[in-house]
Amino acid sequence: MKNIVIVASIKIKSEFRDEVYAQLVKLHKNTHTYDDGVVQYELHKEIGCENSFTFIEIWENEELLGVHEKKDYFLDFIAKLENKLENMSVQKLEKIDL
Repeated sequence: MKNIVIVASIKIKSEFRDEVYAQLVKLHKNTHTYDDGVVQYELHKEIGCENSFTFIEIWENEELLGVHEKKDYFLDFIAKLENKLENMSVQKLEKIDL
């Protein structure tokens, strides 16, 4: 099976920046603590935009990513984002072997 790469970008509404950032940090910690199959899971901030963040993730396979997406702490994270983001995009990618 091929690794799965996730690029998840969010832009937080200014008034919720600190609250949502704390949730991003919590998600990062929980994922590294409780998930199997994580090859890479890093949080990045967009240069010049204080409210834009991106997770770059690599998972061993789609099955383990699916397990992550069903964990209580992940579902809680998603629920706490409601109405606090300007936008969010998630790309699920697989590497092309050339």
